[in-house]
Amino acid sequence: MIILPAIDMKDGRCVRLQKGEFSTASQVADNALETARAFVGAGARWVHMVDLDGARDGIRQNFPAIHEIIQQSDLQVELGGGIKSCADVDAVAGAGAARMVIGSAAAAHPEVVDYALKQYGPDRVAVGIDCLNGRVRTSGWGQDSGLSGVELARQMEKIGVKIIIFTDIATDGMLSGPSFGQLAELQRAVKCDIVASGGVTTLDDVRRLRDMGLYGAIIGKAYYSGMLDLAQAVREAGPQQ
Repeated sequence: MIILPAIDMKDGRCVRLQKGEFSTASQVADNALETARAFVGAGARWVHMVDLDGARDGIRQNFPAIHEIIQQSDLQVELGGGIKSCADVDAVAGAGAARMVIGSAAAAHPEVVDYALKQYGPDRVAVGIDCLNGRVRTSGWGQDSGLSGVELARQMEKIGVKIIIFTDIATDGMLSGPSFGQLAELQRAVKCDIVASGGVTTLDDVRRLRDMGLYGAIIGKAYYSGMLDLAQAVREAGPQQ
């Protein structure tokens, strides 16, 4: 299982949110590139980055810092936030992101996902499914899409998506443990590779997700708060790709 430590960018700063609420944003690191290099030192091969301003406003003001990490960190960058059109897909791919994460557009404009798959292949495309009480939320988690997480996952699998990042909004940034039940339900529903996001807090969480056969786990607040040693998490997860 791959471990993807997270860097969320807002107003050029590394921040973390609780349950996706922008009002809860707190700075967790001084420098994004130095943070990424610390991830490399811990054995990580990937970083999960979110352009929060892009997600909310469609303005890519964090791209200079993100591009710096893509060019200088030796990490493969998985990047999401504000990928809402085919032009956005091309911009993220052109910046050198190893994988783009398409969130709200997957529910509202699946043709964007189809375009990304056809232009860049399924290994460079992930769909982010963010759920609250099993329902997919879009537009920075502010709107109910009318779909369940399983329904959207099945739709995405049908058009060729191979990687799904599942976030339970209720656990995101809360240090409360992942939603193992919802992750298991998703595993039963589709054959896609699944990445767990939200609530990964302890080495036991990492072991349990690994033993479930998940493709990856995103680690955010637990790292920044000092509750989880990233190097130990990487070792528990197994060989990194």
